[in-house]
Amino acid sequence: MAETEGREATPADFFEAMYQGAAGGQLTLPWHRPVPHPLLLDWVGKRAVTGSGRRAVVVGCGLGVDAEYVAGLGFDTTAFDVSETAVSLARREHPDSAVTYTTADLLDLPKEWLGAFDLVVEIYTVQALPDPPRADAIASVGRLVGEGGTLLAIAFVGDEYKNGGIPPWPLTRAEVDALATGVLIPVDIEMLTYSGAPGPGPAADRLWRAEFRRD
Repeated sequence: MAETEGREATPADFFEAMYQGAAGGQLTLPWHRPVPHPLLLDWVGKRAVTGSGRRAVVVGCGLGVDAEYVAGLGFDTTAFDVSETAVSLARREHPDSAVTYTTADLLDLPKEWLGAFDLVVEIYTVQALPDPPRADAIASVGRLVGEGGTLLAIAFVGDEYKNGGIPPWPLTRAEVDALATGVLIPVDIEMLTYSGAPGPGPAADRLWRAEFRRD
């Protein structure tokens, strides 16, 4: 990656620049959706998910579309992004929101968040990271899940990990399995066809939808 102020640029720098460009009208965010992800909607319908009295967190929330949907289910919802500008835009997009939008780094999570959530939603976040720090980010996601809680992850399907170029880099089955982090139990790992997914060519038509549970 290019240097930023005399240092090697990080993935956080890349996303902050993208969101700053979007805020200024110079860029369109290729991953932005105006509605909640259809595979999230479908999962909630099949599981009859409700959130009354429970806590949820949305990883890499972007402009907050999925977070607003999760909050609408009744969850006390936290949504975070590594980009300060993304969080500012999400607050501006949803001025009367019940969601707590905050800036945080998946690789350095607040200690009070560990094991604190009944539902963790991760959509297209870890696949946006090269390795390193991709493997560490995958392990971090599962640490947010509390006892009896659920992790739902949605990502592009990849047959092998290939670093280089620009994100996203689709997840392999081994990387999806690694979301379990030793304390989560796989409930359902599906490879689904979804022609509406944004992304790089044919891989965008195949998506993982992975559900894990912590007992």
